[in-house]
Amino acid sequence: MKKLALLTALALASAASAQSLSGTVTVWSWDAAAKALQSTVPSFNKKYPNVKVNVVDLGNQNVYDRGLAGCAAGGADMPDVYSIENNEAEVFWARFPNCFTDLNTLGADKLAKNFPAFKWTELMAGNKRFAMPWDSGPVVIFYRRDLYQQAGVNANAIKTWDDFIAAGKKVNAKFDGKVKMGVVANGQDDEWFRMLANQNNCFYFDNAGASVTVNKPGCVDALTTIKKLYDAQVVATGDWGGQITSFKAGRSASAMFGAWYEGTIRTNAPDQKGKWGVYPMPASKAGGVRAANLGGSALALPASSKNKAAAYAFMENALATTNGQVTMLKSQGLVPSLLTATKDSYVKVAQPYWGNQKVWQTILDTLGDVPQARGTQYFQDARQVMIVVQADYIKGKYKTAKEALDDAAKKISSATGLPVAK
Repeated sequence: MKKLALLTALALASAASAQSLSGTVTVWSWDAAAKALQSTVPSFNKKYPNVKVNVVDLGNQNVYDRGLAGCAAGGADMPDVYSIENNEAEVFWARFPNCFTDLNTLGADKLAKNFPAFKWTELMAGNKRFAMPWDSGPVVIFYRRDLYQQAGVNANAIKTWDDFIAAGKKVNAKFDGKVKMGVVANGQDDEWFRMLANQNNCFYFDNAGASVTVNKPGCVDALTTIKKLYDAQVVATGDWGGQITSFKAGRSASAMFGAWYEGTIRTNAPDQKGKWGVYPMPASKAGGVRAANLGGSALALPASSKNKAAAYAFMENALATTNGQVTMLKSQGLVPSLLTATKDSYVKVAQPYWGNQKVWQTILDTLGDVPQARGTQYFQDARQVMIVVQADYIKGKYKTAKEALDDAAKKISSATGLPVAK
C-alpha cells in the first residue's frame, strides 16, 4: 500500500509539473528539419497541453546568420529553441560562450549516455553541454541493385575500397564508362575526404581542438583513396545538383553520403522505387572500420529564453525519447542519434522503396562504430583549404597525398593559429 501511495504521489506531482508549464515556445529551424520537429508537437502537447509550440522555418543559412546576429547583440531576438548544425556549433560556443544555456543545469548530463560519444564532441565546451544531439549522418553506400546486377557486381562482396574500385571497373566495362560508381564534388566540397578521414579516425583537428592533424596517416590514406578512385576512372565529378541529376538519369551506380541522403534519393527519383539498396561504406583495409558520420544537427536553448523549462521539455520530448526520434524518422527520414531509438521496431521494417530491405537497421547498425571528430570553430576555414588542396592533388599538383596534406596543414595552421601536431 505504501509503494502504491508513493507511485500515486509521484504521478500526481508529475502531472502537476506538466500542468504548470505554459506559454509559448518558439523554435527556429529549416526545411525538412522544421517539418520533423513539427511532427513531434502532438506528443509534446499530450504531456504539456498548456504550452504552445511555434516552429518557424527560416531556412538553413538564415537560422545561422540570425543566430550569430542575436548572440552578438547579447541574445536579442533569439528563439527559445535554436537548431544548429554540429559542424557550425563550436563557432557559437567559442565566440559567444554566454549566449546559450548549459543544458547540464536542466538535467542533460543524466541523458549523456543515451547518445553515442561522437555526437557530443562538438556540442560541449569544457564540461558544459550547450546543445542536445538531434539527427546524425552515419555514412553508407546507396546503390542501384539493377545496375550492379547487370555489371555482375555483388554488393555484399564489397568490403574494402579496393573491392569498390574493382566493382567500378566492371561497371565501366558494362556501360562503356557512361555509368560511374559515384560522383565526387571535387573542387566544390571535400565531403568524400571528410567521410574517409573520419572512418580512419583522422580529421582536420585533434579531438581536443588544440592542433591541426589533417596530415596524419589516416587522412593521408583517405586522400590517397580518392586519387585511386579518380585514377581508376570509376567516379565522376559533380556538385550537389549534379549528383542528384546523375542518379536521376541512371548515370550513378552508387552514392556515398550520410544516411539523411536516403530522403534525397527517394524524393528525387520516385520512379526508381525498388531499384535501390544500401550497404556499409567499404573499409580502408580488410577488417577495418566501415563507419563514419557526415552531417547532423542539435538543438540549443538560448540563455535569453523567457521560457526555459518549457523549451527544455520540448527538446527532451523530441530528442531524448524514442517516440520523438522515431516520429521524425518516419516523418522526414531524420536519422536518430538516441541509442534506444535505433532499437525501435520501426527500424526493422522493410522499406518498399529500397527493395524491401531493412535499410534503417543496416544504417543504424554502424552508429556505434563512428569515430569522434572535432570540427572546432575553424571548421569552415579548414574545409576551404582542403577543397582546394584536394582538387590540386587530383590534378597532379602534388606528388603524394602526404605532400598535399602537409601543405594543407600549414595553411590551416596559418588561418587558425593552431599548431600542426607533431
